[in-house]
Amino acid sequence: MAKIKLEYIWLDGYFPTQNMRSKTKVEEHEDFQGTVEELGLWSFDGSSTKQASGGASDCILKPVAIYPDPTRRNGYLVMTEVMNADGTPHISNARATIEDDDNDFWFGFEQEYFIMNTSTELPLGFPRGGYPAPQGMYYCSVGGKHTHGRDLVEEHADMCIDAGLNFEGINQEVASGQWEYQLFAKGAKKAGDEIWISRYLLDRLTEGKGMYIEYHPKPLGNTDWNGSGMHANFSNTILRTCGSKEKYAEICEAFRPLVKEHIQVYGEHNEQRLTGDHETASIHDFSWGVSDRGASIRIPIIAVEKGYKGWLEDRRPSSNGDPYKIAARIIKTVKPVK
Repeated sequence: MAKIKLEYIWLDGYFPTQNMRSKTKVEEHEDFQGTVEELGLWSFDGSSTKQASGGASDCILKPVAIYPDPTRRNGYLVMTEVMNADGTPHISNARATIEDDDNDFWFGFEQEYFIMNTSTELPLGFPRGGYPAPQGMYYCSVGGKHTHGRDLVEEHADMCIDAGLNFEGINQEVASGQWEYQLFAKGAKKAGDEIWISRYLLDRLTEGKGMYIEYHPKPLGNTDWNGSGMHANFSNTILRTCGSKEKYAEICEAFRPLVKEHIQVYGEHNEQRLTGDHETASIHDFSWGVSDRGASIRIPIIAVEKGYKGWLEDRRPSSNGDPYKIAARIIKTVKPVK
């Protein structure tokens, strides 16, 4: 019998931006295969996470995905859904609202974020009481003058790959101390699981390093510095195979009357980022176009060159958005288009 460490991870009840919580369960297994089916339910004190009252505090953690923990011997990361005591999904459980049982929808999320200095509470590369050189040389840069935080970013990439996530790339972003990574998955729930696990690994990696990760979409406020998004690249069978410019236009137009519904679940404080400047469309408008990074939805030039077979990119979701909520809303809008 071997002891294994199971890190049960869940989202709390804070609104509108949920936080990750986790705790470790140590179990003995004779021949553990690392599957969800081998895991049991667990409970936690929901009164401490805004998910229950003190008089009926137990909430249930239901394992839905498991990954090797790259930082622990015999360790695993367990993504869970929060359930009520009667077995129904908790109101904070957005994963349970995704209508994609056949995994027809594929998602590729581009997670942007700032690496912050704990002592100054400023992004890496920012001097106390001032600003570094203006934007322009940081994007995809190399060298100590403009590149800050690469060691952390590289270590995070290795951890995600070692955990078995479908990690697709990294790059420094437009602002100093701002980075991005990309994840892709076939199936909306799996895509959401992997973003949350990747965020968990990134946040845990900063512990004890004098850094923290800032997911706020505009941490530098009303300044001439880019904000952070989580662009949602998505497709279903129609987008991947239709070969029709008109069908792409029809799907893009399906979003137009639902701007408020999408923005409502695309992340807190997003109005500070979606101003129409810094490679964004205004939060009050809706637009789409081929290769247009100032549009709400971009049709990638690659999809056009393949004869309108590919995917779309919704550029509006913010860096602190919940991928479960974002995916659920996109599916709800796109699925009725036949």
